[in-house]
Amino acid sequence: MLGGNLVAASTLKAVVAVLGVVTLSLGGAWAVGIIGAPSVAGVDNAFGPVNESTTTIESEIVVNNPNPFGVQLGGLTIDYAVEMNDVRMATGGREGLGVNASGNSSIPLTTRMNNDRIPPWWISHVENGENTTLTVDASIHSDLLGREFNPQIERSVETNLIGGFNSEEDRPIEVDEPVAPDPVLWLNSTSGQWGDVSNETTEIDTAFELYNPNPTPVAISEIGYEIRMNNVTMGEGTTEKGVAIAPGELETVRATTAIRNQNLDEWWVTHLQNEQTTQLEVTFYARVDLSSFGGDTVRIRLDSIERTIETDIFGNKAGGNGAGDGSESAGTPTPTDGSESDGTATPTAGDGTATPDGTSTPGDDETATPTPTPTPTDDGILSVAGPAV
Repeated sequence: MLGGNLVAASTLKAVVAVLGVVTLSLGGAWAVGIIGAPSVAGVDNAFGPVNESTTTIESEIVVNNPNPFGVQLGGLTIDYAVEMNDVRMATGGREGLGVNASGNSSIPLTTRMNNDRIPPWWISHVENGENTTLTVDASIHSDLLGREFNPQIERSVETNLIGGFNSEEDRPIEVDEPVAPDPVLWLNSTSGQWGDVSNETTEIDTAFELYNPNPTPVAISEIGYEIRMNNVTMGEGTTEKGVAIAPGELETVRATTAIRNQNLDEWWVTHLQNEQTTQLEVTFYARVDLSSFGGDTVRIRLDSIERTIETDIFGNKAGGNGAGDGSESAGTPTPTDGSESDGTATPTAGDGTATPDGTSTPGDDETATPTPTPTPTDDGILSVAGPAV
């Protein structure tokens, strides 16, 4: 009996020793370049379902394995993050992954972003001259082999919302009153620029050049405004700075409008549901004193601005480059040290595809059943769900 136990113990030690040698051999072969390192070959993102509180980001990470055999020993981990102007928008990850031999494997990820990340991004976008740098980081790591590869993809997203406030077109301002002259004023130009930006409001400083063609003064007692984006009221208010425009004179009337940042997440939902398109509507009105013409003080429409704003944040809308007043330029993936990828995802073929539930299809000599594992964030803002079917 004692002899049998000694034989079993010796056999177990031999097996452990062999496994240790195999592990060290694999690690050594990887270190000297005999075995290639799996790397991230491409990342594709798209917006999924969105509701009043969360935005779904559907991602597909393409992992390239240059080896003629699948990689599962020690497990592979993918970590993923999306930032816009250094504002962390989404994070996620998967553990215990296996990739197929000699080719690309597609790993789906579904990440949910809290919409309260939109106001901080918006502030950075405006303060940066309506420019956003989208950064996608995806890293693959092997616990067994101790190597990590971090390609970074950057994309520039630009809008020109403020441009809708600028016009040199002469427009008559008419009043539907029997005693009012026609026109009562001429609007010669409008202009706007971003003002103060805080956590609560985004101000727009506007100016109107008004000309009085009449022989008597025209007094303006109040200017009001309403800002709507996809029928979401973003701001409204009045300014009580009165001005009197003398006969034959040109006067600049100024008003500061404010977007309430707390409404941005509500607007964001409509923007995505409308295929990243926003209809901006800004209406200005004035109270004009017609007493010098024998009338009363009346409210008239001073100006109405309508503008279409389009974005293509992940660069995957039909048409490629976007349209309207949002312009995007795609960046080039720039792998960091150790990456063996050129940043271009090759269409997956054969056994390099992944099944809809996120499990890579195993080859003849392997069995892979990876389970999605959430990667926690520092601030608890985002959670990771299983891959979408």
